[in-house]
Amino acid sequence: MTPDSSGASAPLPAEATLLRIFIGDTDRYGHQPLYEAIVLKARELHLAGATVLKSPMGFGHNSRLHTAKILQLSTDLPMVIEIVDEPGKIQAFLPVLDEMMDGGLVTLEKVQVIHYRPHTERGN
Repeated sequence: MTPDSSGASAPLPAEATLLRIFIGDTDRYGHQPLYEAIVLKARELHLAGATVLKSPMGFGHNSRLHTAKILQLSTDLPMVIEIVDEPGKIQAFLPVLDEMMDGGLVTLEKVQVIHYRPHTERGN
């Protein structure tokens, strides 16, 4: 952080990498769901953070539709895990991820991160 013209610290944008992992909610790693294993491993390796998103609908390379609709109930809904960190830490995580996954899609994107902090009480 560098001070702005008022002397207060202003957040600076930082270059980072977004790792996005597309899997199914029935995918497993050992005895646990794959999405859970990935998030726990990312935490163990001190990556900045991870978010798991469960989708109500999607399809993959085989064009098989996965949906949560009642009449077309799928037991393998799409999941997306997003992890953002500095490029070197994401690159170091890729071989670990490769060992955990049997299938799925992994993408990388350059992103600009702006850190937000909780509001502090104002002394008015």
